Amino acid sequence: MPSRESYEVNKEEKSLVQKAKREANQEEILAAALGMRMGPQKPPAAFWQPLKLFAYSQLTSLVRRATLKEGERAAKSDKVHNFKVHTFRGPHWCEHCASFMWGLMAQGLKCADCGLNVHRQCSPLVPNDCKPNLRHIRKIYSCDLTTLVNAYNTARPMVVDMCIREIESRGLKSEGLYRVSGFSDSVEEVKMAFDKEGEKTDISATAYEDINIITGALKLYLRDLPVPVITYDAYPRFIEAAKLSDPDKKLEAIREALALLPASHSDTLKYLMAHLKRVTQNEKFNLMNAENLAIVFGPTLMRAPDMDAITALNDVRYQRQVVEALIKNEEALF
Repeated sequence: MPSRESYEVNKEEKSLVQKAKREANQEEILAAALGMRMGPQKPPAAFWQPLKLFAYSQLTSLVRRATLKEGERAAKSDKVHNFKVHTFRGPHWCEHCASFMWGLMAQGLKCADCGLNVHRQCSPLVPNDCKPNLRHIRKIYSCDLTTLVNAYNTARPMVVDMCIREIESRGLKSEGLYRVSGFSDSVEEVKMAFDKEGEKTDISATAYEDINIITGALKLYLRDLPVPVITYDAYPRFIEAAKLSDPDKKLEAIREALALLPASHSDTLKYLMAHLKRVTQNEKFNLMNAENLAIVFGPTLMRAPDMDAITALNDVRYQRQVVEALIKNEEALF
């Protein structure tokens, strides 16, 4: 009858043998992924260890996506991936099909907003479920609006919220609000501060006494958006609505056009229109009514998509009419 000591020794030996088999199997799988042939003379353990660590770090993202609940996979998002051709260093796996990416250069695509890695041929099959990561956001200005709010997990861009709060706290009665331009160098300074410091940017009266610098920074942010607040897709519907002569039909058409905006754009527009409505309520001090503000914000919030110069110029008056209607009917429309 074997003693307890010999039983424990045999158990430990079996465990070591099983571990060795698992490691050998892992090495064979990794070798296959790398396109290597395993001959009788296997590479030493020192060769495998860094490759294993690197491969396992890559596979964590595959496991994460594979274990998503079906409901999460099917969830519709208005944020598409921003794929760019990428050269990966070391072995990489496609996070869509879980297959190895072959080649030495430009092996696949990488999302510039969330870091997702996929084959070029897999990219059209990836769902629009981009979840931007702050590590990939290089700047605040000129960043896609939806990308920014998703990365910061906010309803609206921080620039819009912070600037409007500052303007309403000390500038609603400032004459020519939004019409008078701030010193361009100072506006550019605020832009660079937001790009560098984000939410920590100081735009108080201590830092910038002239409120027109803050209004200038807000207008510049809206102008710099790669996709305007009123998106290119929704633009024609808004212009068509502005051309209607019947006030009730015009309002209903604008309401239908608003429904075409992505959630982040809609929330931003709603917040901005409520603010501009408050600006008009101080018209006797700032001399800015809805029409004056619409002249300023029409081309800032709306840009004609791929139109010739003449058509774009003709649209300017309709852009003004759209923004004026949004301000005057803010409560009814939103």
